[in-house]
Amino acid sequence: MPRFVLDESHIHPAIRDKVARHEEAIVSEVRAAIAQHAIVVVGMGANPYPKKARKALDAAGLPYHYLAYGNYFSQWRQRNALKMWTGWPTLPMIFVKGQLIGGADDLAKLMASGELKTLLA
Repeated sequence: MPRFVLDESHIHPAIRDKVARHEEAIVSEVRAAIAQHAIVVVGMGANPYPKKARKALDAAGLPYHYLAYGNYFSQWRQRNALKMWTGWPTLPMIFVKGQLIGGADDLAKLMASGELKTLLA
């Protein structure tokens, strides 16, 4: 099933650059971390799901890189840019070898099935 993304031809030329560069610093930071680390967890403070994912990775002895962006009351615009970039609506966003695998529950399923080890191999 294709992912619906507004085609650039449907964005007025005068605003294309603004759309492309919206909160680009946070997207660039996450992209750099993904390029550098096998597992990246993107989360935020006061959200129990990033903590759940990190705890599962710690218990499995799997190293990861963690990026935290604000809490429910701060940095929501930056987190929104990440959601727009990935299409993933919630945190955490977990990347394995550059691939978005979902959130904490998705990580747990991959760990239980053994597929996470396959992705990391």
